[in-house]
Amino acid sequence: MPEMPEVETIKRDLEKKMRGKRVERVIIKNKKSVKMPSPSEFVRRIEGKVFTGVERRGKFLLLGLDSEDSLVIHLKLTGRLIYSKKGEELGYSRIVFVFRDHTQLSFTDIRGFGGIWLIPDREFQKIPTLDNLGPEPLAEDFTVAKFRDILKGKRGKIKSLLMDQEFMAGIGNIYSQEALFLSQIHPERSPSSLVDEEIEKLYENLRQVLKKAVSYRGSSVDTYVDLEGKKGSFESHLKVYGREGEPCFKCGTSIKRIEVSGRGTYFCPNCQS
Repeated sequence: MPEMPEVETIKRDLEKKMRGKRVERVIIKNKKSVKMPSPSEFVRRIEGKVFTGVERRGKFLLLGLDSEDSLVIHLKLTGRLIYSKKGEELGYSRIVFVFRDHTQLSFTDIRGFGGIWLIPDREFQKIPTLDNLGPEPLAEDFTVAKFRDILKGKRGKIKSLLMDQEFMAGIGNIYSQEALFLSQIHPERSPSSLVDEEIEKLYENLRQVLKKAVSYRGSSVDTYVDLEGKKGSFESHLKVYGREGEPCFKCGTSIKRIEVSGRGTYFCPNCQS
């Protein structure tokens, strides 16, 4: 599933491509991908409208329209947004937005878990998973003090907590593991067991790895591609994710794989305690 760096890359590309585009036609090829409102109302409220801007919240994309509606998109596991010439046929295309300048934006989704909503501006409560998102880890007001504060009293496993979107928005399986490795923290540690030095280290490494991943346009470890169908280039910079049996970059110990909350999790048994 695309995480914050991948979705941020798409958001920045959309901002360049979509601002000022007027929708000539909306083609719905799979009605299940339209989560709200009905497909017919969805088409009626979008055709003829102009895209005014793009935001990102966690793993959600929010595209504003001049009608004061917002198009909300979540790619989930295999969703993609591809910008191309009008009429180009793409595999597993579910919704196509055709523009008056002979270009189009296609929402494709092999497994079909992703979705698109059309809601009145800022009425995020209509989508509970969007409305209940935690803080953005790269926001200016997300300080180490705030991070320390939201960790207080938390139980379970630190890796699971980092992936909880109500705790913090946008972090998933890849970047939680990378940050924990860089911080030398075992993914199964209890959040309450972390001392101030470890909290500060984790805070800094979370922000560092996310910023670096954005600069490399994300990681294409699964199906992620950018708006032009190109892969991100951060995969070659991953320190622990997907490296089971390979030597640790720090100490040479073989990387191990376990499951944490049902997700494959990689760590160094020597460096991470």
